[in-house]
Amino acid sequence: MTRICLTIAGVDPSGGAGIIADIKTFSAFGCFATSAITSITFQNTQGVFGAEHQTAESVRKQTEPILDDFEVAALKTGMLPTKEIIEETAKIIEENKLINYVLDPVVRSTSGFDLINNKALNSVINKLFPLSKVITPNLPEAERITQSSINNLNDIKTAAKKMQELGAKNVLIKGGHFDEENTERKGIKDYLFIGAEMHVFEDEYIQTTSTHGTGCTLAAAITANLALGKDLVRSVQSAKSFVTEAIRTSPNIGKGNSPVNQLIVPE
Repeated sequence: MTRICLTIAGVDPSGGAGIIADIKTFSAFGCFATSAITSITFQNTQGVFGAEHQTAESVRKQTEPILDDFEVAALKTGMLPTKEIIEETAKIIEENKLINYVLDPVVRSTSGFDLINNKALNSVINKLFPLSKVITPNLPEAERITQSSINNLNDIKTAAKKMQELGAKNVLIKGGHFDEENTERKGIKDYLFIGAEMHVFEDEYIQTTSTHGTGCTLAAAITANLALGKDLVRSVQSAKSFVTEAIRTSPNIGKGNSPVNQLIVPE
């Protein structure tokens, strides 16, 4: 049976991140990809230069025909740029009883472009955190959400607990590539908190600038694995391995940070 995944996110016209990355990733795992556009961004491998946002009504009108026609097995949200879009997305999830919701709290691009303001971020926390299966912040996103500095493993644990207190059931903090003593980097570590239980995933650190779209790709890969019936731990492990190989086989294109290669066969 074909599993259907839905992404509600922004469009990166250069193809490395956002909805285009999600579609490629869903397809790599054998899932059928559907999407709703929240924002059209202006970006390439060198940075984000602006965006034009859709309305909340437009997002609803995009999703309604999909949800009326298909049984969506898993959902991922990425860039949700306005309070109105966030609130409408929450209503859509609740009305349609959507499950396996992976929330990638996209707040700032790697190049430093703010993709969401504080009012919208508060709506993400209040409206969407409680509906999610897992949230997937990187370190800067986790710091902004918790309004705290993260420098070591204890800080990661504290931040995860704060996000759970804010309504997130499970938290995956990405990019914790340091150990408790903050010594030599040996690998890329991600930390998954399921309740009070912590799972650590470590993969090889690859020295590269080919990292455009890694966050979107990881969240989309988790979504696809959940749609395929895997539990959260196995979904994260599979997704992390997929992203590592996608980085390793990057096409190395563009003048900035090359996109990763989502067109690989998952393990």
